[in-house]
Amino acid sequence: MTDLQADAFHHEAIQAVALWTGLCLLLLLALTWRVSAQRRKHRVSLGDGGHEPVNLAVRTFGNAIEYIPMGLVAITVVALLGWTATVIHALGAALFLGRILHAVGMHSPKQPAAGRLFGMVLTYLVFLASAVFLIVGVFL
Repeated sequence: MTDLQADAFHHEAIQAVALWTGLCLLLLLALTWRVSAQRRKHRVSLGDGGHEPVNLAVRTFGNAIEYIPMGLVAITVVALLGWTATVIHALGAALFLGRILHAVGMHSPKQPAAGRLFGMVLTYLVFLASAVFLIVGVFL
């Protein structure tokens, strides 16, 4: 592989990271908006004011913010180690889908909801796969 080909290869993986980071940021903004909307609706400045819908919005956002940043850091380092854009897209798509499923599942009237379960499983699989790619990438 020439240096030019290697640069293009690396650039594609970084572009893939950028795509999934951007989409995850939009998801976080949507979840933040829900928190703000619920707080306005129930006239709550801080916390949840004892209102379950506010608590639910806060916890949905909180769960996303607990997992998305580390997932994106891991995916970014996987890309920097030279894994393909296809690998990055697979990891990014699974993380994004997992977080969407989890957020939707949090708002299901029947708990525990399948969306929450499948969302967490996808997220855990991204973490596990990223860990494997990172560890293997050190030795390649």
